[in-house]
Amino acid sequence: MTLSTLKKVETYSVPLMDRRIRLSDIAAGTFKTILSRKGFKSAIKAGLVTLNGKIALTADYISGGEIIELFQNPLQNNKPAIELTLEVILEDDYLAIVYKPAGIVVSGNRKYTLENALEHNLAKSTQNDALVRPEPVHRLDYPTSGLLIIGKTSGALIALNKMFEAKSIQKTYHAVTIGAMADDGIIEEPIENKNAKTSFQVLKRIESRKYRSLNLVQLTPFTGRKHQLRIHLASIETPILGDSTYGKEGLIGSGNGLYLHASGLTFIHPITFKQISKNIPLTKKILKLFPSS
Repeated sequence: MTLSTLKKVETYSVPLMDRRIRLSDIAAGTFKTILSRKGFKSAIKAGLVTLNGKIALTADYISGGEIIELFQNPLQNNKPAIELTLEVILEDDYLAIVYKPAGIVVSGNRKYTLENALEHNLAKSTQNDALVRPEPVHRLDYPTSGLLIIGKTSGALIALNKMFEAKSIQKTYHAVTIGAMADDGIIEEPIENKNAKTSFQVLKRIESRKYRSLNLVQLTPFTGRKHQLRIHLASIETPILGDSTYGKEGLIGSGNGLYLHASGLTFIHPITFKQISKNIPLTKKILKLFPSS
């Protein structure tokens, strides 16, 4: 592999500096197509960066006036693609919102992931910082269905990640829980020694001989800890129906999976600054229990 056979994706002219720094210590976000300093260092080690026309080394120094060029990693195209049809709720040149079915992982080392299906479902961005492949901005658990935001350009991906960190993207979930619970409330049980906060509101209840009560609950997470909603609801003795990890023994469910659904997203588009608000219907299995919802 030689750089002459690869696509040049970005060129950066280093401004004058007060002191010289290692090339590998360049500020995160300098390159739109690399999201972190660690990622840039990896690109240097892979021979994908030149400094003044020569292959760069992590030990090289810069002080201003240098020209840094970044080339596309050919291995980015080697991920498998699967032909899984996804429902696209919204799409433009910068981002998309897709529906993730239950029973598929968002990303990872497996072939059968939602990320590997995106290329067949979304149009290629025409922007200069278009990603080689669209990337999910956040995650939903394997058994959870619902709305997922996808970045199509580096700029949008970086901005959306910052929005999630700033908690400026509002997510709404619906779940079916087991047992008697208050009409509404806030759960602030720490998760792995980190602050976590979830609000809940019971929309409907039905009596159940097996579960005493089944509740249709609307949930709003204010933090984004792993398995937060599942852990929080289990912590108040009202686990989500079908939760084989956090549910009560003997009251897991009848094999219909987890009754947790990411039903709504509201945020300001990071590029166009228009408000986006998307809500989708409840799943068939939830509507079977609560048909008039």
